[in-house]
Amino acid sequence: MIYALTGARLFDGESMLEGRAVVVEGGRIVAVLREGELSARIERRAVEGLLAPGFIDVQVNGGGGVLFNDVRTVEGLRTMAEAHRQFGTVGLLPTFITDTRERMAEAVKAMQQALAARIPGVLGIHVEGPFINPERKGVHNPDYMRPIDDQDIAILTSLSEGRTLVTLAPEKNSPDAISKLVRAGVLLCAGHTAGSYADVLEAYSHGLRGFTHLFNAMPPLMGREPGPVGAALDTKETWCGLIVDGHHVDDASLRIAIAAKGVDRMMLVTDAMSVTGTAMQSFELHGRTIYRKDGKLTTADGTLAGSDLDMASAVRNTVHRLGLSVGQALRMASFVPAAFLRLDHEFGRIAPGYRASLVLLDDDLTVRQTWIDGD
Repeated sequence: MIYALTGARLFDGESMLEGRAVVVEGGRIVAVLREGELSARIERRAVEGLLAPGFIDVQVNGGGGVLFNDVRTVEGLRTMAEAHRQFGTVGLLPTFITDTRERMAEAVKAMQQALAARIPGVLGIHVEGPFINPERKGVHNPDYMRPIDDQDIAILTSLSEGRTLVTLAPEKNSPDAISKLVRAGVLLCAGHTAGSYADVLEAYSHGLRGFTHLFNAMPPLMGREPGPVGAALDTKETWCGLIVDGHHVDDASLRIAIAAKGVDRMMLVTDAMSVTGTAMQSFELHGRTIYRKDGKLTTADGTLAGSDLDMASAVRNTVHRLGLSVGQALRMASFVPAAFLRLDHEFGRIAPGYRASLVLLDDDLTVRQTWIDGD
């Protein structure tokens, strides 16, 4: 089937355009034409609003009432992807946080099955911990934290397709383990770390690719100890995940970081939990009740536990709270995470050859429709 989406303004991943038709066939974009150039033989599907590349979220703990740690199944992953799709997310990495080795292996196996089943929107797995530092544990359970060993490496390198991302504390894991994962194609981010600037640079020299939720669960930037934040902003070839919700990081700190590193290395993430796409007001995490109130998720003592955020809200916040342009915010939600995942030849642009994974937005950046591979 071949059809053309017409009538919308277009952000093609780089520029805002008017009067364009996006021609889709077989789940791919085959042409972007001026509407007057469109053949009468091609079915026109009129849409209204702003058509943009769909969002890519590399940190999604849950959604639709499902938490990946608790529901390590293909159907659980499908529910998560469907919950986030309504907010414009066309590709995500379901995120499995600190837990036992056995449950981590079950999560990776479920992901292998989900990828084989071609669950729409599922691109791979993010394993956040247990290879992190208890000093910067956040809501993660310190009882499970440990350095990576060969058994872990075997599990983390077992996916035959898709992407595997691992968040670790560089100071808690050997350069040899880091190198083994990188050589096997695993993407590595520093996070939940108390490491020094030198610790992070050592991991970077062995293939560290990015930073998980910059500023959160890591020491602050100091004049005589730049730490992980300084390393993130000083290494121009790395990527940083940002939670733009007004709770995790002060808006001014986010603006300063973006100005220092540039938009094209800063990717929006949600760090969403099971409540996304639901009316739930609480849920359980490792035996602790997490409460949803005033746009944030916390334990009873006020510790942040993921976020009450979706990608469309993250885009709106980036525009309205941080003052970036709509195009910059959309790029941070699409092309930048796609580039981090080495999928920028598939996602993040509306151009011939790219997947027809798109989002249609109102003027207020609320999602009206989402397409995954033309559907």
